[in-house]
Amino acid sequence: QVQLVESGGGLVQVGGSLRLSCAASGSFSSISMAWFRQAPGKVRELVATIDWSSRSTYYADSVKGRFTISRDNAKNTVYLQMNSLKPEDAAVYYCADEAIYGQYTYWGRGTQVAVSS
Repeated sequence: QVQLVESGGGLVQVGGSLRLSCAASGSFSSISMAWFRQAPGKVRELVATIDWSSRSTYYADSVKGRFTISRDNAKNTVYLQMNSLKPEDAAVYYCADEAIYGQYTYWGRGTQVAVSS
Protein backbone atom coordinates (compact mmCIF):
# COMPACT_ATOMS: atom_id res chain seq x y z
CA GLN A 1 0.00 0.00 0.00
CA VAL A 2 1.16 3.51 -0.81
CA GLN A 3 0.42 6.59 1.20
CA LEU A 4 0.72 10.07 -0.26
CA VAL A 5 0.68 13.08 2.04
CA GLU A 6 0.56 16.61 0.70
CA SER A 7 1.74 19.66 2.60
CA GLY A 8 2.61 23.27 2.00
CA GLY A 9 -0.77 24.73 1.24
CA GLY A 10 -2.01 27.91 2.81
CA LEU A 11 -3.19 31.45 2.22
CA VAL A 12 -1.10 33.67 -0.02
CA GLN A 13 -1.62 37.03 -1.66
CA VAL A 14 -1.99 37.46 -5.39
CA GLY A 15 1.45 37.33 -6.95
CA GLY A 16 2.87 35.30 -4.10
CA SER A 17 4.46 31.87 -4.05
CA LEU A 18 3.96 28.54 -2.37
CA ARG A 19 5.77 25.24 -2.59
CA LEU A 20 3.70 22.11 -2.19
CA SER A 21 5.24 18.80 -1.21
CA CYS A 22 3.94 15.26 -1.62
CA ALA A 23 5.67 12.61 0.44
CA ALA A 24 5.17 8.98 -0.51
CA SER A 25 5.58 6.01 1.78
CA GLY A 26 4.86 2.32 1.65
CA SER A 27 5.51 0.05 -1.30
CA PHE A 28 6.11 2.98 -3.57
CA SER A 29 6.74 2.60 -7.27
CA SER A 30 6.04 5.28 -9.76
CA ILE A 31 5.84 5.64 -13.50
CA SER A 32 4.98 9.28 -13.04
CA MET A 33 3.60 11.61 -10.43
CA ALA A 34 1.05 14.32 -10.92
CA TRP A 35 -0.53 17.28 -9.24
CA PHE A 36 -4.24 17.85 -9.72
CA ARG A 37 -6.44 20.57 -8.31
CA GLN A 38 -10.12 21.04 -7.74
CA ALA A 39 -11.87 24.28 -6.94
CA PRO A 40 -15.40 24.37 -5.48
CA GLY A 41 -17.98 23.64 -8.14
CA LYS A 42 -15.37 22.81 -10.75
CA VAL A 43 -14.07 19.59 -12.20
CA ARG A 44 -10.72 18.24 -11.13
CA GLU A 45 -7.95 19.62 -13.30
CA LEU A 46 -4.58 18.08 -14.13
CA VAL A 47 -1.96 20.67 -13.28
CA ALA A 48 1.41 19.04 -13.89
CA THR A 49 3.11 15.69 -14.26
CA ILE A 50 6.66 14.42 -14.00
CA ASP A 51 8.07 11.05 -14.98
CA TRP A 52 10.35 8.89 -12.84
CA SER A 53 13.53 10.26 -14.37
CA SER A 54 12.37 13.88 -14.26
CA ARG A 55 13.17 14.14 -17.97
CA SER A 56 9.57 14.55 -19.00
CA THR A 57 7.17 17.08 -17.53
CA TYR A 58 3.78 18.37 -18.51
CA TYR A 59 1.99 21.55 -17.48
CA ALA A 60 -1.54 22.72 -18.02
CA ASP A 61 -1.65 25.88 -20.11
CA SER A 62 -3.12 27.74 -17.18
CA VAL A 63 0.03 27.27 -15.08
CA LYS A 64 2.76 27.09 -17.71
CA GLY A 65 5.60 29.47 -16.91
CA ARG A 66 4.45 29.94 -13.32
CA PHE A 67 4.51 26.46 -11.78
CA THR A 68 7.38 23.99 -11.66
CA ILE A 69 7.09 20.32 -10.79
CA SER A 70 10.10 18.42 -9.51
CA ARG A 71 10.87 15.27 -7.59
CA ASP A 72 13.49 13.84 -5.27
CA ASN A 73 13.42 10.08 -5.66
CA ALA A 74 15.78 9.58 -2.72
CA LYS A 75 13.16 11.21 -0.52
CA ASN A 76 10.14 9.80 -2.39
CA THR A 77 8.86 13.35 -2.60
CA VAL A 78 7.36 15.43 -5.38
CA TYR A 79 7.16 19.19 -5.29
CA LEU A 80 5.12 21.86 -6.96
CA GLN A 81 6.62 25.32 -6.88
CA MET A 82 3.89 27.84 -7.56
CA ASN A 83 4.83 31.41 -8.39
CA SER A 84 2.84 34.46 -9.45
CA LEU A 85 -0.28 32.98 -7.94
CA LYS A 86 -3.64 34.17 -9.17
CA PRO A 87 -7.10 33.99 -7.59
CA GLU A 88 -8.03 31.27 -10.07
CA ASP A 89 -5.25 29.07 -8.66
CA ALA A 90 -7.17 28.68 -5.41
CA ALA A 91 -8.19 25.05 -5.00
CA VAL A 92 -7.46 21.86 -3.15
CA TYR A 93 -4.30 20.40 -4.63
CA TYR A 94 -3.84 16.64 -4.79
CA CYS A 95 -0.86 14.56 -5.71
CA ALA A 96 -1.30 11.26 -7.46
CA ASP A 97 0.92 8.34 -8.35
CA GLU A 98 0.77 6.60 -11.70
CA ALA A 99 1.76 3.23 -10.29
CA ILE A 100 0.12 1.34 -13.15
CA TYR A 101 0.58 2.64 -16.66
CA GLY A 102 -2.28 4.95 -17.53
CA GLN A 103 -3.80 4.87 -14.07
CA TYR A 104 -3.35 7.24 -11.17
CA THR A 105 -3.61 4.50 -8.61
CA TYR A 106 -2.87 6.35 -5.40
CA TRP A 107 -4.01 9.76 -4.24
CA GLY A 108 -3.28 12.02 -1.34
CA ARG A 109 -5.96 13.76 0.68
CA GLY A 110 -5.11 17.17 -0.64
CA THR A 111 -3.83 20.49 0.62
CA GLN A 112 -5.78 23.72 0.40
CA VAL A 113 -4.40 26.72 -1.45
CA ALA A 114 -6.16 30.05 -1.04
CA VAL A 115 -5.19 33.21 -2.90
CA SER A 116 -6.33 36.58 -1.61
CA SER A 117 -6.62 39.66 -3.77
